Amino acid sequence: MSRRTILGTLFTVFLAAGFLCVGKLQTKIDQERSAMQLEKEDLALRSPGVLKKLSLEYAPLMAAIYWTRVVQYYGLKHQAHDQNLDLLWPLLDITTTLDPHLIVAYRFGSTFLSDAPPRGAGKPDQAVALLERGMQANPEYWRFYQDLGNVYYFDKKDYLKASQAFEAGSRFPGTPPFLKIMAAKIAAEGESLETSYALWANIYQTAADKTVRKNAEEHLRLVKAEMDLRELNRLADEYERKTRRRATSISDLADDGLLPSQPRDPDGFPYVLGENGKAEIHPKSPLREDWLKEKK
Repeated sequence: MSRRTILGTLFTVFLAAGFLCVGKLQTKIDQERSAMQLEKEDLALRSPGVLKKLSLEYAPLMAAIYWTRVVQYYGLKHQAHDQNLDLLWPLLDITTTLDPHLIVAYRFGSTFLSDAPPRGAGKPDQAVALLERGMQANPEYWRFYQDLGNVYYFDKKDYLKASQAFEAGSRFPGTPPFLKIMAAKIAAEGESLETSYALWANIYQTAADKTVRKNAEEHLRLVKAEMDLRELNRLADEYERKTRRRATSISDLADDGLLPSQPRDPDGFPYVLGENGKAEIHPKSPLREDWLKEKK
């Protein structure tokens, strides 16, 4: 083998290794980009319509790229505990304009928009607008009505419109009876812990996105704790009627035969009675902070 051949081979190896190192470095840089850096970047074009015209037949591919950026933006913001999600709507606007049939962008995008901080942007009106856009572009997709009902129920507290959304969705062929049941239940009761639990359970069981499932699971734990606390307060009231004094601990209720054992929250911590004799989540329970926020 000639010297020139050897040098050429070595050069090729070193060049390939260099490209590999640069590639790994670029991947690491991309992974470590903060949400603040993303926010400082202007969107390539602020006009979704212009961007769609420029994309030509590649518009669906561009939409997938922008949807990936939505998820990245939301995830990085969430990790950084940064509640400023101002770019969320412009990114979703571009994504769904480029591809009006990208179902995932409407469904999960509306969740990111509607959920209250720190989990989401706290902008349910934008979530409603996004879902209504999805309904126009995909009139046969009944799950948008379910998502719309969830936004009206959980975030806008408009129980009439929530019931109407579930009812409208239930009219589609092949939809599960769950929608009609929820429509009737909300119309009759408005908000209730049982209804909230059923809705979150359905979201948890049907969501494919792990972020949405985790969010639903957190809500389920909180609602379950609230239901337990409600029952404990009912028993404490019964104890007070019988003994003419307020219980000072959960053990008082157990000693009186009102409880078979010490009840615990979904994280395994025992419930306690506060200074006012009302049931509370244990101070050391991971649920307590979120529970206190929900009570404000």
